[in-house]
Amino acid sequence: MLWSLTLEKKLGGRARTPDTRLKPTSGPKLVEARPRGPASPPTLELAVKEAPGKDDVRKAGMLMLRKTSPRSDSMSIPMLAQEMLYVGVDVGKRAHVAGFISSTLLQRHQRFEHCPALAFDNSREGFRSLIDRINTYVPLTQVQALLEVTGHYHRALLQYLQELDIPVFVIHVQKRQEGLLKTDKRDALGLANQLYNQLEKGIQVGDPLQAVRRLISPTEAAASLRGIVRHHYELVAESTQRKNKLTAICDELFPEFTRLLRNPNLPTALALRERFPTPADLVNATFWELRAARGRTCSVSDAKLLELQRLAAQSIGTKNPARIRGLVVEQQQLIRELHVIEEHLAQLETEIALVVESCREGTILTSIPGIGPQAAATLIAMIGTIANFDRAAQLKSYMGWVPKVAQSGSSLDWTRLSPRGVRQMKQTMYLIVWRAIQWDAEWKAMYERLISRKCRSDERTRRLIGREKVIGRLAGQMIGVIYALLKKDQELLAQLAPGVEPPEPTLYDSEIHRQHRLGRYQPHEARGKGPQLIQLPSS
Repeated sequence: MLWSLTLEKKLGGRARTPDTRLKPTSGPKLVEARPRGPASPPTLELAVKEAPGKDDVRKAGMLMLRKTSPRSDSMSIPMLAQEMLYVGVDVGKRAHVAGFISSTLLQRHQRFEHCPALAFDNSREGFRSLIDRINTYVPLTQVQALLEVTGHYHRALLQYLQELDIPVFVIHVQKRQEGLLKTDKRDALGLANQLYNQLEKGIQVGDPLQAVRRLISPTEAAASLRGIVRHHYELVAESTQRKNKLTAICDELFPEFTRLLRNPNLPTALALRERFPTPADLVNATFWELRAARGRTCSVSDAKLLELQRLAAQSIGTKNPARIRGLVVEQQQLIRELHVIEEHLAQLETEIALVVESCREGTILTSIPGIGPQAAATLIAMIGTIANFDRAAQLKSYMGWVPKVAQSGSSLDWTRLSPRGVRQMKQTMYLIVWRAIQWDAEWKAMYERLISRKCRSDERTRRLIGREKVIGRLAGQMIGVIYALLKKDQELLAQLAPGVEPPEPTLYDSEIHRQHRLGRYQPHEARGKGPQLIQLPSS
């Protein structure tokens, strides 16, 4: 009699056997094990000559369990049919965990928490083991992956998967419900289940932060600018921090210094402070030493130098020698650090200008009023590629310039600026709008028209209230212009045949914008589209 038993070992769990019904009979007949659900074919067979009893069957099953338990999970699961495999990856610093879900796997394991998973290192060998495991299920053309955006640890895996043309989706970091089991395997399978539900089943989510979105590789300009722009942003913050410390030291050592030089952190002021760190040093200096420290600048005249020396003799700054010694050492180091930071900022700005001038996105963005090379570089680096955004509303939400509305009955009704979005993008758009209002006549006219309609004047302070609403309105329209121009150029490049020289990009035109504002402009999405006739099915 032939007995068949299929064994399957799950990752991180104990070996389990599906519910099979073994029916011993008195005669030497061939009996096949039939699992309840869809399972893999038998992988190991045990042949006996006579029909054993129940104890013999149990002993044979335990013997087979010991023999097959060391085997890998991938050896017992066959290649899936023509279906999609959904992979969720829980990202870690040194190792990741991937969970695998498909229609067949869900039918076999009943719940997504019981589906197979794989732990692999954050290295090329670990990535290859992930691809090998995927190949045991489906070809690489039938797999989609989902990752959480967690710092920079996911970037190496993201690049590796995109090089293999595997569609990669990203999602915001999810907050787990309290009281649930928290393991890397469960998190990975939870991500795979989210991807399966939204793509395979078409389930919609109410919270946009829980929606998965396809991530396309950034453009060449965006890839080169992302690190540079981020480093420039950090250096500007560090420069501001050191300038604030230098201002505080000046107020303590020589408070009268700002009477003549309002900004104590300008180059001439820093040169004088570095050469003469205390008021006593200024008093003891000769006039020619003061002129040599000033340099050739005309911002500080000879009369101001003499007046500065007179104020130093009457200064009310700190007189404690120990405190003065500590402040002088700190001031000297801060001035040197500030010089180094400014030198690095100049190098970064030169590199940024070269990249922006040589790319199509930079040419398009710098044609819009208020956008200079630095602002254009920030937009290019943060957007990555406009192909990641299907609508202008998605770009507005990503930049943080969307309203947050709360309304319930007649007692609750307010609208505010949403706190979401990339902070650097939100700050950049704020500066862009103010520059456009100051430099461009069309944007200035639009701003004044909206100010008269949406703002009210405070009689006590004689200031306009509600100006932020107008800035938000103009920022939204500016983002719409940016999206339209970049999207049109991206679609144009996507339609070109390989090797064909692309035409010049479409730039911002103030006349077209004016016609659009007056209602005589048709958006480019509707151009060339005639009326559509829809034939309804006959009853």
